[in-house]
Amino acid sequence: MRNALNGFYRFGGALSALQLVAIMVMVVLQVLGRVLDRVLVWLGADALGLNILGLAEIAAFFLLGATFFGLAYTFWQGGHIRVTLLVQHLPLPAQRFMDIATVLVAAAITAFAAWNSAWLAYDSYDFGDLSIGMVPVPLWVPQLGMVLGLVWLLIALLDAFFSLVTGRIQTIPTESPQE
Repeated sequence: MRNALNGFYRFGGALSALQLVAIMVMVVLQVLGRVLDRVLVWLGADALGLNILGLAEIAAFFLLGATFFGLAYTFWQGGHIRVTLLVQHLPLPAQRFMDIATVLVAAAITAFAAWNSAWLAYDSYDFGDLSIGMVPVPLWVPQLGMVLGLVWLLIALLDAFFSLVTGRIQTIPTESPQE
């Protein structure tokens, strides 16, 4: 089960990375298209008008997906900012108690956000909401990425909670996970 969950978190991280790569590719193509157009005009030819319509909007949707799909992976890798100024000076049992309490609060907040995001995506689907940019995108599509990322994070938080309670881990990961 541990290997399956770690693979699940890595898959979310990979999806996040792929979306960041897609943003980079779109921006590079846009810049190269503009440079080629300028060179053609400079040489006296007509510009080809190479332009990716709605690039900023599509990049924003990919950034939304990259952010939310990467949450669980980042959490389990210990990459989220964690204030340990007080906790690091407590004895290990008190640290575990604080970690359990923190994970429970984070799971509750994440469950609330996932639930409400799911309703938002459903409403967008039900009403047929479209983005207002150059390329009309059904809003439920990027919103679904947000919902899935939050559910992914909720699974990671519940995994951390049960791992803390059962003693499989002593504290929330702050570096690489124990395999």
